[in-house]
Amino acid sequence: MAIEIEVDFTKSAQDNADEYYQKAKRLAQKKEGAEKAVKELRQRLERAKKKDVAEVGARKVIKIQKKEWYEKFHWFFTSNGMLVIAGRDAHQNELLNSKHFEDRDLFFHANIFGAPVTILKGGLDSGIEIRQEVAQFAASYSSAWKENLHTVDVYAMRREQVSKSTGKGSLGTGSFLLSGERDWYRNVRLSLVMFLKEGKLHTVPFVTFEKEKEEIGGKHVIIELGRDKKSDAAKKIARALAYDDIDAIVQSLPTGTIKIL
Repeated sequence: MAIEIEVDFTKSAQDNADEYYQKAKRLAQKKEGAEKAVKELRQRLERAKKKDVAEVGARKVIKIQKKEWYEKFHWFFTSNGMLVIAGRDAHQNELLNSKHFEDRDLFFHANIFGAPVTILKGGLDSGIEIRQEVAQFAASYSSAWKENLHTVDVYAMRREQVSKSTGKGSLGTGSFLLSGERDWYRNVRLSLVMFLKEGKLHTVPFVTFEKEKEEIGGKHVIIELGRDKKSDAAKKIARALAYDDIDAIVQSLPTGTIKIL
């Protein structure tokens, strides 16, 4: 294959050779720069692909961790697998009573003004130890925590003993008419445990955790009365559990100051 080369006859052979050498050098530098740019572009594309995969994976995890209906309340499963739900406010207390409190359930309430309606689903079929777990849950989310009381009495009642109506009309939001004998749980200690299980945040009464701690394993925090604000306590819990959703932690904490063990 013939190669044509232009020669400037006004210059010497050495000058022509030097000029072509410099041109070749510049072309080599451009080629090197172009190869470097291509390499960097390929690396950026690979990083972008990995990021897309990670984001898709994250979306899949979120989809898997879809919230159940009961997760809008305070909730936990007893050591024998029974569902417990408690209201976060007066409106949720009303909702629990009107929609989720059924004939075979039990109603738990701390004996103090400002406490959640706490429902043990299928509670009539439960034993005393399970009911003690629910009593501690009801106590821990009551205003006893805010009042810095380490213990509080809790009672349990059946569906037919809890009503919204009186002879003079209906009661206000979050108020109920209670009738008949109550099952009492005296001096119930306020204490909760928070942990992750299958990527989901769980908050259970301490007595439930004691029964299940070998099965739960891993990291956990014990939550008791203390001096930390909820926001500060939530940050400590987030670090301890390596869990980023601080809002979810705050929503799961009782009202009042907290100590993390």
